Parts: sequence; C-alpha cells; structure tokens
Amino acid sequence: MRLQYDARGTRRIEAAAQFGRVAVLLGGTSSERDVSLISGRAVLAGLERRGLDVIGFDPAERALTDLVTLQIDRVWIALHGPGGEDGSVQGALEFLGIPYSGSGVMGSAIGMDKLRTKRLCQAVGVPTSPFVVLREWQDLDTAVETLGLPVFVKPGSQGSSVGMARVERAEDLKAAWEQALRYDPVVFAESLIPGAEYTVSILQGQALPSIRIETPRTFYDYEAKYVRDDTRYFCPSGLSGPAEEHLGRLALAAYEACGAEGWGRADFMMDRTGRPLLLEINTVPGMTDHSLVPMAARTAGMDFDELVWRVLETSFVRTVRAA
Repeated sequence: MRLQYDARGTRRIEAAAQFGRVAVLLGGTSSERDVSLISGRAVLAGLERRGLDVIGFDPAERALTDLVTLQIDRVWIALHGPGGEDGSVQGALEFLGIPYSGSGVMGSAIGMDKLRTKRLCQAVGVPTSPFVVLREWQDLDTAVETLGLPVFVKPGSQGSSVGMARVERAEDLKAAWEQALRYDPVVFAESLIPGAEYTVSILQGQALPSIRIETPRTFYDYEAKYVRDDTRYFCPSGLSGPAEEHLGRLALAAYEACGAEGWGRADFMMDRTGRPLLLEINTVPGMTDHSLVPMAARTAGMDFDELVWRVLETSFVRTVRAA
C-alpha cells in the first residue's frame, strides 16, 4: 500500500489550498448510482463555493488511474453502495496513493455487510434487532417460528433500502427472499420493531443531534428517503438529554466496533421499552436535499459547505508513504 495511516491526522484546515487538487467521486455502477450523482454534485458545488480546486469524477466513465494523470491530491468519496462504499474503491485509492475521505478498507467493507455489522456490535454490547439468516427455503419457516410476523427481509450488502421488503404474511416470505437474492447472495430476516426510527450522524468522532423519522409508508424505504415530500424529520428528535447522550454513545460504539471512522451515520429503532436497537451503519450517507447528515449538521450550527469541508478534513489521516 502507498498510503500510511495515523488516526491523529485529522485536523482543522484553514485554507482551501491546503487540500490541493480534489476529486469528488460520484455516480459509479451500483444500484444507488442516481442518488450518488445527486450527492456528489451537491458536494462538488459546496467545495467550489469554499474556493477549492475540485472536479467531479465518475468511475463508471473513466478509469481510477486517471486520478493520477489528473494530479489529484485527495478524494471526497460520494459513491453509494457496492463498488464505492464497500472498501473496493478505498483499496484502489490506497494502491494509487491518493488520500480519501471517511472510512478505510476494513471499516467500509464491514459497514456494507449488515450481518457482520450486527454481529460485531452485539459483541461489544450494542443491541440489535433479532434476525435469522435465510440460506435456503427451510430457513423461511425458521424465521417465522423464531421472529414471528411481520418481518423485514434484507439483502446483506445494499444501501438505501434497495431490495428490502416488509413481509406481513408467511406466504409472501419466499417472494421477498427471492427479490433480495437478486441483489446479494446473503439475505436475512429481521424482526419488525414497532417503535420510532432514529438516526445519529457522526463527524470526526462526535455524534451530531439525533433525528426522529416518520413516514406514512410501510417503512423508511428508497422512495421515502429520496422521492416523497411527506416523510417527516424531527431534529432535535425530542429525546431527553440522557437518552440523547446514550443514543450517541451507542452510535459511536457501533462505528468503532466496525472499524469505521471519519463521518457517517448509525440507524436505530426504539422498542416499546425505549431501548435503541441498531439497524445498520452507513459509511457514505446521502448528501441530497432529503439527506440526514446535512440536517443534523444544521441543527448543530454547521451549514452544508462547512460540513463537506469537515468531511474532506478526514482524508488527512492518510498520507502518502515516503519512498
């Protein structure tokens, strides 16, 4: 690898020139390409407003090695889903010797793997909702017996709720399983938690104000996240001070357990007793006008342009290794 890592490297950058020439990676080839294009263009515009020397770069349209030819000094990763958020592009950038924003190879790979995320977080005491891995059709009966109904069926490695379904009847479970298999060979069923949904954004080791999400749809799916205007967001979320602090600590513990860092998000459901249960982490969250990290940042007194600047600061934990 041509980059060396030092967790103490993140620091406040005062002048745009200190970043050098920057590329925002956007688009890509995953099922979340359209969202990534919107996120990336917003990030690009924010960095331009702050005076950075920055370009957009779509890996679906040109080779990553062109970043070297273009003399790019660092990268802001705005790619969502497999190929951009799973450690693949992070590994390529390590080899090319180009520092990048957010989590490294391991943290990105684990964060994209919902099952490993759940297992690691359980191991460090971050509670998650009960689940059953669906390896073969017999596991469908096991899921109903173990979890009851309704359940959510999820691919193991997609974001933005892609391939995910809420199942109310046992006879519908097979179709939901087969749909999820189109996106990932690993599929699991997860208990439906009949409570409020919360998300905690993370930036440079700090938890931002939590957000409570309400949607008229059956769950917070792709359409609710990026299309509809009737999804409601509450930030501040209305939690008490101690509950807010507890949720923030759980989010940071989940991130640390997965080896994730820099910035991102952790999503939770609150059960009937008020206990938060982790759903997943997201190491490259959306940056669209519907997105949650910018919303939390605003509540913390940070505008969008400052947010994308602060995210780019996380690239300084990686530096080019001396020859």
